[in-house]
Amino acid sequence: MKTQPQSPLPVYRLITGPDDASFCHRVSEMLSAGYVLHGSPALTYDPEKKCVIAAQALVADAGQQK
Repeated sequence: MKTQPQSPLPVYRLITGPDDASFCHRVSEMLSAGYVLHGSPALTYDPEKKCVIAAQALVADAGQQK
């Protein structure tokens, strides 16, 4: 059985955290690294921290895979 070489990027990533500038920078870094957005972001409210929590799925761009 032949195995495929490992890709330098995980195929799927889920970024989560408070919906702030840091979250946006983390998603932007993943986009710069060759990922593309997968679906819409999800948002929820954390009443203990009193902030909105965001989640964004990203997948490795097939054109970036070697």
